[in-house]
Amino acid sequence: MAKKLMKGCEAIGEAAIHAGCRLFFGYPITPQNEIPEYMSARLPQVGGTFVQAESEVAASNMLYGAAGAGCRVFTSSSSPGISLMQEGLSYIAAAELPVVVVNIMRGGPGLGGILPSQSDYFQATKGGGHGDYRVLVLAPSTVQEAADLVIDAFDLADEYRNPVMILGDGLIGQMMEPVEFKKEIKPEDLPEKPWATTGRAGRQQNIINSLYLDPEQLEAHNWDLHRKYQRMAKEVGYEAFNTDGGCDVLIVAYGTVARIAKTAIDLAREKGLKIGLFRPITLYPYPSDALLKTAEGAKAVLVSELSTGQMVEDVRAAIAGRKPVHFYGRVGGMVMGPEDLVEQAEKLVAVPA
Repeated sequence: MAKKLMKGCEAIGEAAIHAGCRLFFGYPITPQNEIPEYMSARLPQVGGTFVQAESEVAASNMLYGAAGAGCRVFTSSSSPGISLMQEGLSYIAAAELPVVVVNIMRGGPGLGGILPSQSDYFQATKGGGHGDYRVLVLAPSTVQEAADLVIDAFDLADEYRNPVMILGDGLIGQMMEPVEFKKEIKPEDLPEKPWATTGRAGRQQNIINSLYLDPEQLEAHNWDLHRKYQRMAKEVGYEAFNTDGGCDVLIVAYGTVARIAKTAIDLAREKGLKIGLFRPITLYPYPSDALLKTAEGAKAVLVSELSTGQMVEDVRAAIAGRKPVHFYGRVGGMVMGPEDLVEQAEKLVAVPA
């Protein structure tokens, strides 16, 4: 299929269709409104259904029902909208249902603003709602990668019977880049889901539930979920860029900031400064072992985020004091430039060991 120039949000929607998804439930909120807008026009063309729910709370419960019936289903929202979905997502995780959720982050806390931010990292990677549960979190840095990861997300959700979140921001959602959809899955070609509530018809009754009144049963269920999250650890993804032979400063960044860091690397090279980039693609599970190995060849580590410092905690845990870890962030919709990252790296190199 030839490449097509698409906005990030629209590419995300088209990728969901190529993944065999025919159901979307959601509620509008900027800066991701192009996703439901696109799906409202596109889904009827392929025999699918788009529903604008009365709220994000309602949408999350519609996801529960559709996923429980064995359908590939997804939703999208932004920051405070994702917050409203958290109770439903906890139920979905507890009931072990495969759902894909896209969060195009905006500034916060509170209502915040519609400009790019990465301040939902804690919400995405540390559970977000109540109880001991986890969601797989994937962070694209290009429109092509966003499309690819959406398709991967549906496969991972089915494999682990668990919610998967795509974590983007206003820049990823709004920018236009060439994108190619490399595979197409028809709903009828998807594997059977023998656990789904599709009618009894000659098989044992299926019950989908997250309520266990017997504390021993609830404890056993929680430990089963925990073991599943441990199995997810093998799904780590990352990119190490310009790190061969070591570097003066290793920048750790994801999404939009990682794009900026690659330009900073080119600028730093002109000054005789070697900067490397470690870009986690999976934010949960976090590629801690790979980061530690990559950081061995660096003099210092600089974590840069569009937040006051959230991923930096996972970086410090991974590095475990073996290298100095520094932080540089912008918030409120403000975005650092490549020159800012080079300046921060120069400061670190100037500090005596």
